[in-house]
Amino acid sequence: MYQNLCSILEKPPLYTKTEIPFWDDEHISGEMLKAHLDPDFEGASRKLPFIEKSVRWIGELVPAGDYRRMIDFGCGPGLYGERLARTGYEVTGVDMSRRSIAYAERSAREKGLDIRYLQKNYLQMDLGETFDFATMIYCDYGALSTVDRAVLMNTVYNHLRPGGRFLMDVFTMVKYELFEETQTWEVCENGGFWSDQPYIEFDGRYKYPGVTLEHAAIVSGQEVRNYYIWNTYFSREGLTREAEAAGFHVCGLFGDVAGAPYGGDGQTMAVLLEK
Repeated sequence: MYQNLCSILEKPPLYTKTEIPFWDDEHISGEMLKAHLDPDFEGASRKLPFIEKSVRWIGELVPAGDYRRMIDFGCGPGLYGERLARTGYEVTGVDMSRRSIAYAERSAREKGLDIRYLQKNYLQMDLGETFDFATMIYCDYGALSTVDRAVLMNTVYNHLRPGGRFLMDVFTMVKYELFEETQTWEVCENGGFWSDQPYIEFDGRYKYPGVTLEHAAIVSGQEVRNYYIWNTYFSREGLTREAEAAGFHVCGLFGDVAGAPYGGDGQTMAVLLEK
């Protein structure tokens, strides 16, 4: 245990992967779903007024009349999917979390919305069909490693028809500069986000060139579980290079996915790509 405790205080290698499929852990997935649905918390989904504004803007930017069949990568519990379906899109939502997909399916049924939800790993996905429009919203792209981002770009590209469009957002280097490195710990006697049992949480926040890590090491009994939350930050040029490497060309750049102008000084950036 001593060696384990010493190792969790070390800075991990870049893009170390979480070995535990926490998105399907019974307790953690429930906490994640609560975070998505909390209207006052932006840790998992954006606040509802922003989502409503975003959907209105998307409907103008990529009209459902011209881009009806759409796929949402990392759809979560369907907060965007439901609103986009009401706008006139034929929505397919994809997410790795079984719990989020189950919630999204139930919510769509209760509201009489015809939405297809798929519980899949989009890094290993081939649906054998193409769409008019794809989205990946709330900076999920930057949570992936360099290799996985290339896989994702190619996956999206292969699931779009010629002329199809892809809208996504990322964090910028402005936000990267605000990130501060820290090491803290907390005793959770009554459990918490990571477990319903008592545990000690060691949190490490680390910076790498253009990348940050939030490392949560959970110590419970004789067990240590490590969770790694990565974020890659982008310049306009860097994001363009990754998109063009997959065959896309950039047809729009914005400050966010609600249509704010891009000025280079914001913490997010949204890009509209075309196949």
